[in-house]
Amino acid sequence: MPNSLKATLRGSVAATLAGLTALAAPTATAEGIPSYNLYGLPGLIDMPTARVAPDATLSTTIGGGGTQGRGTLSFQITPRLSGSFRYSRISDFSAAGSVDGVFYDRSFDLRYQLLDEGDLLPGVVVGLQDFIGTGLYGGEYLVATKEIIPGLDVTGGVGWGRLGSRNPFAETGNRPEELLGEGGLPTYDRWFRGDVAGFAGMSYALTERLAFSAEYSSDTYESERIRGEHDDDSPWNFGVDYRFDNGAQLSLYHLYGNTIGAQVTVHTNPKDAAVPGGAESAPVPVSPRAPGAASDLGWVTADTSDYRSALNTAMTNDGLVLEGLKLEPRRAVVRLRNPRYGQVPQAIGRTARAMTRVLPASIESFVIVPVVNGMALSAVTLQRSDLEALEHRDNAEILARTAISDGFGRAPSAFDDEYPRFGWAISPYTEFSFFDPESPLRGDFGVRAKASYRPTANLVLSGSVTKRLAGNLTDIDRQDDDALPLVRTEKARYAKEGDPAIEQLTLAHYGRVAPNVYSRVTAGYLEDMYAGVSGEMLWKPVDSRLALGVELNYVKPRDFDQLFGLRSSETRTGTIPDFNGHVSAYYDFGNGFHGQLDVGSYLAGDLGATVTLDREFVNGWRVGAYATVTDTKFEDFGEGSFDKGIRITIPLGAVSAQPSTERSTFAIQSLTRDGGARLKVDGRLYEQVRDYHQPEMAKSWGKFWR
Repeated sequence: MPNSLKATLRGSVAATLAGLTALAAPTATAEGIPSYNLYGLPGLIDMPTARVAPDATLSTTIGGGGTQGRGTLSFQITPRLSGSFRYSRISDFSAAGSVDGVFYDRSFDLRYQLLDEGDLLPGVVVGLQDFIGTGLYGGEYLVATKEIIPGLDVTGGVGWGRLGSRNPFAETGNRPEELLGEGGLPTYDRWFRGDVAGFAGMSYALTERLAFSAEYSSDTYESERIRGEHDDDSPWNFGVDYRFDNGAQLSLYHLYGNTIGAQVTVHTNPKDAAVPGGAESAPVPVSPRAPGAASDLGWVTADTSDYRSALNTAMTNDGLVLEGLKLEPRRAVVRLRNPRYGQVPQAIGRTARAMTRVLPASIESFVIVPVVNGMALSAVTLQRSDLEALEHRDNAEILARTAISDGFGRAPSAFDDEYPRFGWAISPYTEFSFFDPESPLRGDFGVRAKASYRPTANLVLSGSVTKRLAGNLTDIDRQDDDALPLVRTEKARYAKEGDPAIEQLTLAHYGRVAPNVYSRVTAGYLEDMYAGVSGEMLWKPVDSRLALGVELNYVKPRDFDQLFGLRSSETRTGTIPDFNGHVSAYYDFGNGFHGQLDVGSYLAGDLGATVTLDREFVNGWRVGAYATVTDTKFEDFGEGSFDKGIRITIPLGAVSAQPSTERSTFAIQSLTRDGGARLKVDGRLYEQVRDYHQPEMAKSWGKFWR
């Protein structure tokens, strides 16, 4: 098997497993991480504390006791603000939406640290629990925690909602009841209203690994007692935590006076995770020129093909591709394709080093133009004398002397023998469905074959075919009432009838139509459910944090067998519109926060907007959330009220320790609905362009000399 194919297969397999591996393996140290409670929050057992995790800590908690089972994903968004998503299972519970007596619930929390702990004052945190869900776990709290002596923490607080149900001592207005079976909207009419009760507790760390806790709970589990078989014999809960060296927490509890519970929590911190790579070979050193050699122009009348061959060999050794080369007496322009390095400055730095070793001494100015899908994204200009003088100096010094400008019109033509180009790969694939009450987690596993043919640098014919080997996505038989055309809720039928399936088969053209402007036109079977034509334009100056885009799509639904046919746009609930599209704005707020706003028409013809906010890290990790609200009424949308979700992007290099451009994104979102559904198209422009522009390259410039 060719080495290139082996590498592709390894990359595909690793990309499939990277996210699960990275999230499952605790990588943070125990230092500074507080104990987590059964709600997956810094806390004692059921009750919260005012402890706060280190910035950017990503925690996964699975635990429960009695009729309760909970899984929580928490993220320390900023040093003071954290958010959590929880999925709960309550057995022996009678409510709308229960399946065979089991009720599944999704809930979101926010916590904010109001006051840091000082010598005299405690730390103080305010929290909203289940503030955008059904309200089953709804509660608000104000909690304070203080270390009395080394290892001994004392906590006290007041709670509303669930946390105000035991022996309330005050009332702060009327609190509406929870809305089981609906949910999805902020429950602001209940926040900090109703009965107020107190809770308290303490924890003592006997050793660095072992800690004991006790609490007086202000939660009587009233809903579970009324609708189920929960027994609450005592307000006192007791627990023991064991902490591993890597920060993972294992806990055992005695709950409600009659129940044993357990929990495990693992942590990782994208902020502290290593920058992908590190196990790759060292770059070649810069080759300084001999004194006086820079004035020698004797080479200009010679055949330059030898320089191309030597530079191509040097770059190939680093996993880079020399697509074009233009030599002038004092300047060289390189057309670079980077299939290997997720940190773009590393590709630029290794190309520049190779140029110092190969090109004639009179060439002082190096212009490196990276291209993606034939688009020249930027032009990075370095002076050879700076490379010679600053190789062993701080990365910031070479950045200060580097010019990054628009690549429009700057790239040499691709060599005649670079195209056409053909590639293919076979890899495993996985697909998951979350939150169906009849089976909260479903999935398929199979094989995917992909191929691409590039007759020119800007033109790409690509396709992929899948064959399912195992799974249960085909078992979905849930059919909800819907006031919109069925644009996504037919997914189950596609899964049943599409095996094998043509995932996509498209012809795409990418271009530079003007300075700062990029274009894409894609036609064919765009995704598993739709075929048509998608066109996009993006305005993105090379030195700007802001980008603006527009996309227009003409689509028809595909046959359910996902082969070559199309079906009628008529569905039992309405007609799927032919056209949809969006106007988009992208902005880098700094400090790792990146926002996106999409406004337009969605697949079902509903009009609205999607807001996305990600926290991004230099090493390629991203943690973010999105929400889509359209003119579809919340009650017509169905369960969840509107589309929203959480997504985590993990660079493959974080797992493999090898440089890679591959990333895996895992999305946790509500049940698939028809409102706010957007077309899926490979190759959207912004993600291709931004990594090669000045704001992004500056963030990871520390890899330039690596």
